[in-house]
Amino acid sequence: MNEETRADPQPPRCVPARLLPLGDGAWTVEFGDEIALALQARVLQLAEHIRALRGVDPVLDGVQDVVPTFRSLTVLFDPLHTDADALGARLLEWSVAEVAGVPVGRGWRLPVCCAPVFAPDLAAVSAASGLSAQAVVQTLTATRFRVGMIGFMPGFPYLSGLPPVLAMPRLATPRKAVPAQSLAVAGAMCCVYPWESPGGWRLLGRVPLPLFDLQHGEAPAWLAAGDRVRWVVVDRTEHDRLAADWARGVLTRADFLDPEEPACRAD
Repeated sequence: MNEETRADPQPPRCVPARLLPLGDGAWTVEFGDEIALALQARVLQLAEHIRALRGVDPVLDGVQDVVPTFRSLTVLFDPLHTDADALGARLLEWSVAEVAGVPVGRGWRLPVCCAPVFAPDLAAVSAASGLSAQAVVQTLTATRFRVGMIGFMPGFPYLSGLPPVLAMPRLATPRKAVPAQSLAVAGAMCCVYPWESPGGWRLLGRVPLPLFDLQHGEAPAWLAAGDRVRWVVVDRTEHDRLAADWARGVLTRADFLDPEEPACRAD
């Protein structure tokens, strides 16, 4: 998916899931063509169902991973050890199950510093929205975002829930190098760049924690589809202290679980 995307505020059309081949080693189950919470609930429910049955249902023996997006789920499998047709049929069977609610991910309170050096587009967003710079930051931090998917690059979270007043087009000329851990907005989305890279989103702050870390083994990406995120503003001194404490191993991901969200595992 392109790094810029748009959330559709209208309820999604109820359509049967489509099964699409992705080479000879993956199926994609597509639930619709919109970004909507109801579609994400179907995606996450199917992903959780597959994870729960791995090691139990033989049809899943060759499944290697599941990759959720806002509106589809890709199931990766070893074609030499999988009956692809049987797996595809089972995926369609499971995709029609009634959704009781959006599966609960983890809740996080993550720090962000909006000092001018980290927020070069704050003034432009302030002018376009008609809000003061302080009100832009307050609006951002008053919002509970939901991770829709990880994409564009390893660990890059697409966060839905951005208040419409902060919706902004991408920069006309993208930056050649966006600093790692920059918090940004574009369209109806919020994100954090886990790596330095080119990018055209509007930069509003910097997160002092790495959102992708290979030392976390099974879960190098801090965030996952279905997680909820609240941003907590810190000043430059606190930003630097948190970054130093993380580098020294004083902090863990569990230290940033949101106490107001249901208790769940932190990798």
